[in-house]
Amino acid sequence: MKTGFIGIIGRPNVGKSTLMNAILGEKVAITTDKPQTTRNTIRGIYTRIDSEENGVQMVFIDTPGIHKPHSKLGSYMTDSAINTFKEVDLILFLVDSDISKGPGDKYILEMLKSINTPKLLVINKIDKMSPEEFRKIYDEYNAMNVFQGIYGTSAKEGRNIDALICASEDYLEEGPMYFPEDMVTDHPERFIVSEIIREKVLLYLNDEVPHGVAVEIESYKEEDRITRIGAVIYCERKSHKGIIIGKEGKKLKGIGKSARLEIEGLLGCKVFLELWVKVKENWRDSDFALSNFGYKD
Repeated sequence: MKTGFIGIIGRPNVGKSTLMNAILGEKVAITTDKPQTTRNTIRGIYTRIDSEENGVQMVFIDTPGIHKPHSKLGSYMTDSAINTFKEVDLILFLVDSDISKGPGDKYILEMLKSINTPKLLVINKIDKMSPEEFRKIYDEYNAMNVFQGIYGTSAKEGRNIDALICASEDYLEEGPMYFPEDMVTDHPERFIVSEIIREKVLLYLNDEVPHGVAVEIESYKEEDRITRIGAVIYCERKSHKGIIIGKEGKKLKGIGKSARLEIEGLLGCKVFLELWVKVKENWRDSDFALSNFGYKD
């Protein structure tokens, strides 16, 4: 069967996580409309068995958005995305506007020019574009002769995902299956649970406490009919703690209920979820805190 690793890269908020979830047909990466939602490289495993001898297994690597970092966390995120270039068999570069709209795409494009790995350009969010807008972006990138192919998708609506999967297969070679057929990610459940909680925090807080939040699972106990989970939401300022908790604890209760319902769907059992909020000032610039939260080795 054909097997290989495929990196999904792009600047923040172009739909990388949404694209990977659409390819897998299952949510393995959290998504919000806020830039830099993805902090770790997330691996999603797409397996299709056509017969005993034929099939494909593609390991998609969803990377943090490449951006100019303003903290040690930002540097870690950008470095982990750039390092992916060297480890994959194919690169999918996502964009959602023409290159003149900002320096982020230009910065990534310059790096890609010096890399021999095959590259496909994915023009995402075509559901929000006119045909003329799409053609302008297509022609602009096509003239650069950097990409082996260009595809338009709407990851949110699932449009043209199958065509992109088929195109990606062409760049893979015969090899062993790296993961079991029914596995969709190699991340442990504890990691996915912490990401679900962080997603709900981002969704509930709007822009009040944008990215100074981390989640740590303190306890995770599986019993016969219920899984008991204790998690701490860390923020950087005392004022943020009050915002997360909300008046009479209503905001934290809403975050907890929304997270619990999704975690129960993930685990397939009842979940008792306890959340606490603690302050850890300037944790995004602390090597010790970044290591504790799983953002550094």
